[in-house]
Amino acid sequence: MINSKEDLINHFHKGIKKQENLKIGIEHEKFLFNKKLNSRATYETISKVLNYLKKFGWAEIKEKNNIIGLSKEGKNISLEPGNQIELSGALLKSIHQTCEESYQFLAELSKACLNLNLKMMSVSFDPFTKLEQVPKNPKSRYEIMTEEMPKNGKLSLNMMYQTCGTQVNLDYTSENDFKKKFKLSSFLVPVSTAIFANSSIKESKPSGYLSYRSKVWQNTSRAGLPKYFLEDIDFEKYVDMVINTPLLFILKDSNHLKSDGKTFKDFMEGKISILKNFKPNIKDFKNHLATIFTEVRLKQYIEIRSLDTCEWDCHCSGPAFYTGLLYGNLQEAYEIINKWNVSDVLNAYIDAPKKGLNTIINSKTILEWGKVFLSLCEKGLEKRNQKNKNGKNESIFLRSIESILSNNKTKAELTLEKFKINNNLDFLYDQKK
Repeated sequence: MINSKEDLINHFHKGIKKQENLKIGIEHEKFLFNKKLNSRATYETISKVLNYLKKFGWAEIKEKNNIIGLSKEGKNISLEPGNQIELSGALLKSIHQTCEESYQFLAELSKACLNLNLKMMSVSFDPFTKLEQVPKNPKSRYEIMTEEMPKNGKLSLNMMYQTCGTQVNLDYTSENDFKKKFKLSSFLVPVSTAIFANSSIKESKPSGYLSYRSKVWQNTSRAGLPKYFLEDIDFEKYVDMVINTPLLFILKDSNHLKSDGKTFKDFMEGKISILKNFKPNIKDFKNHLATIFTEVRLKQYIEIRSLDTCEWDCHCSGPAFYTGLLYGNLQEAYEIINKWNVSDVLNAYIDAPKKGLNTIINSKTILEWGKVFLSLCEKGLEKRNQKNKNGKNESIFLRSIESILSNNKTKAELTLEKFKINNNLDFLYDQKK
């Protein structure tokens, strides 16, 4: 039972890891489409995918007799509102391991798709489907979210049903270490939005944005980049934000209940009448933390959520980029962003989805800053010296970023060029590795 705010602050203190125990977790989402019709996979089809994957040792997760996910050895497969399929990876020591894990999952998913006449796509906004045409699934929390989310964000449903992303989860060694990593990750949101932009098509036409996913998330309830994230936020300040955020729903006896605008603080004070003065526990707090949809988020680790998803050749580059900076070269990177003007960063955050690498921060383009941080990242990964069986360190995963920055051309811009030439979007489907 949670008795005070200090219990919640202590929850984040319990997330502190020793330097030698720092881990990396990657979460990534994919769209699945009917092979012939370019239509999104229905829940009926997705349930067949999940059942097929059980042959690889995955155990099913059910809600009210509906299969809604799978688990295996610290990994989970889950369904997003529009049946986007997501892998939440295990906590591992190196990008070599996380990348191998992702490729193994993608190989298994590819076999399922081949068996069920489906195609995978690794872009961050559905390039074909209108919102009202996206098939839903029976997860009960999504019913409440579909009703509540649009009240405070006009593109909230687009976020739920039409976007995919990549998320990088990294640890902290102290509260001070958390403060630096969280601040650096927040300041770098426009940079990663621009570099990893990969969602330029909407309803089979150019969207006018390089990362339309990011534009959508900027207009999503409970999301965005709050100004105070660019200040020196500590555990207590983060807790204050979270407990004063309205509950999206309450999970009680496996049922998702509406919260009617009550905050987590109200929950702690026993002011939610439908619960008859029942007070929350840490599991309730964790559920609430997962409904904060900001670009950077805290659980008992830091979640970086500002990257568009991408295909095989670049999937591991985003996690490598942030691992090199936060684990390998934190102080140098932190000293750079600490000189940036907060209003500059917030303006760049708004501009980056459209302007991409041409976005300006502190009198330089993100193209220029990208090269600065890529160099710091490479040094950080060399310092980490995590090698694969061929003796290569994690910097081998930065090639996609190197290509983007050397050619001054994002995945999104390459998509627009190919679309203009081909006059169709078949090339967006994942190719076999």
